Formats: sequence, structure tokens, C-alpha cells
Amino acid sequence: MTNENMMPHKDLEFIAYDGALELVKEKVNNALSAAPVIIRKYTKHLTASTGKYIRAVSLLICAQNREGNIHPNAVSFAAAIELLHLATLVHDDVMDDAGIRRGQVTLQKKYGKKTAVICGDYLLSIALKMAASVPNREDYIKLNLPDYVSRVCLGELNQHINNGFLDLSAFKYLKIISGKTAALFEAAFCAGAVLSNYDSQKTEGTPELEDKTLNKYMRLGRYIGMIFQIQDDCMDFEKTEEAAKKPVQSDYQQGVITLPLIYAFQKMMGLKEKARSNSLTREEINTAVSQTGGLDYTHGISGRYYDKSMKLIEQLDISSDKRSKLIYVLDKAYGKS
Repeated sequence: MTNENMMPHKDLEFIAYDGALELVKEKVNNALSAAPVIIRKYTKHLTASTGKYIRAVSLLICAQNREGNIHPNAVSFAAAIELLHLATLVHDDVMDDAGIRRGQVTLQKKYGKKTAVICGDYLLSIALKMAASVPNREDYIKLNLPDYVSRVCLGELNQHINNGFLDLSAFKYLKIISGKTAALFEAAFCAGAVLSNYDSQKTEGTPELEDKTLNKYMRLGRYIGMIFQIQDDCMDFEKTEEAAKKPVQSDYQQGVITLPLIYAFQKMMGLKEKARSNSLTREEINTAVSQTGGLDYTHGISGRYYDKSMKLIEQLDISSDKRSKLIYVLDKAYGKS
């Protein structure tokens, strides 16, 4: 990528952070509520469960340049990533036979699994179309969104293949979630970082972001994605359905073996054998995880990712406001805020 290929900045209106986030939400809601008539009833149902936009927030924060302004293309990329995430949730709910998501009845529960699968596919298609619609697409060659989508799909498939596999190791589990959850966070941080190098005070292109800096953003996104999923796994043991706004105490019933239970299997004699005989109750699982310190172990893994994330944030040459916002996202994933 050369300076000649970079988008000129003349006549572009850069956006403040709050305004950019509102535009992202508007773009996502429009995509859902103004879909073709044949699918609109189903996509409108999803407008009530679009979540906290943490991936979009991450992208917009990373996209802030030195003046704190955001390139308008960040809005399209952020909305696209949120729609991609929503598509994965719709498909997850089908595979898990989930009845509640973010406090709302799931699409598959209300309209059936086949409808939900097709709607998830539709969301995936409009997300990729939205990302491809930005001007000067060649400027974003380093943001290979289809590659991130494939990593998410392979992560989900890897989890499915290992469903019920009682010998799953912590290493293998972390590899699964690095695709299943962390890949989209990495994509958000990557996109934002690429866009952050645009200077709204100049009318000519800005040299591309150094690979070393871009890699720091990408690693930060991946680490935060890992934290987000690991803390979510703890939620299955620690929160009620009302607090979590989704089913809890259900991972094991779905065949998903997470870190707290992996650790308990390693530390408690006979637990895995009882699971193999299909005689392990939920109460016994909770007791085993508590007695072996499975949650402490899992929070410790998450804490190490947190520390590595903080070190990366400290290394970035950014404003204090942007640093504070990145720490907010990190704390949000970790459950501190």
C-alpha cells in the first residue's frame, strides 16, 4: 500500500466518538428493520437483542486518530462486525437449542430452527456486503474480513467436534475460543487500528500503520476476546439466568467442556469416570468445581490475559483519552465495570 493509493481526506467529515457509535447503532437497526419483506419479520425480532456493541465500541476507540476523531468508514466496518457477531449468536442458539438470548426469546425458539439458520446466513451476507461497500476498499487490504469469518466458523466447528470430549485439555480449549470468540475482537481492533492512521487535518494520504503497531492492536483484540469468553464461561457457574439474561448452568448439558470443569476433571479423582457413565449431576459438577478451585484457576488464566493486555495498552503511542477508553473495554471484558 502506497501513499498514492490511500484515500484523500479532502471533504471527508471525521466524526467524534459518541456520534460514530450512534451512527453504528442506526446502521445496524436499519439493516435489521429495513430488510426485504420476506425476512423482515425475523430480522426485526433481533433488534431487541443487539447487545452492548462491545466489538463496535472497540473498533471505534481503536479508530480514533490523534485528535480523537474517527474516519467515517469506521462506522461501516463496526456495523458489519456487529452484524457478523449477531449472525453467530443466531446460529449458536440453534445449535444449543437456546430459548433466551439477552433477555429476549431467541429467533429459533419463536420461529423455528430452519428459519433461524437462514436468517443467520442472511446476516452474514449483509455484513460482508456492508464491509465491502466502503470506498477505496484496496486501502484496507490488511483487514481480511473473510479470513476472520472463516476463523470464527472453524472455531465453532472445533467446539462442536469436541462436544462431550471429557479429555479436552486447557490448551485445546483456549485454541477453540481463539477462533470462536477472539477472532472477531481481533478483527475489530485490526480495522480500527488501520483507520486510526488517517489524519483529519490533512488533505493527503497518510502512510500506512507500521506492522509492529498493527500487530499490537491485533494481539490486544485477541487477548480481550479470550478474556471475554473465559469470563463468560465462569458466568455459567456464578450467575443466575436473570442476571446473565441467557441460560446458565447449561454448558455441560450442551456438551461444552469449559475451563472450570477441565480443571476439576484434572484435580478430582473419579469425577471424569462418573461423567463417562453419564451419572454426573449438575450439583456434583458445581461442588467439584468449587472444591477444586476451578473458578479460581479460570479467573487466573483470564487475569494473565488481562495483564498482557495492560502491557500492550501501555506500549501504544496514543492519547490519554484513548488509553482510558481501551482500559474501559478491557475492564468490561474482565467484568470490572
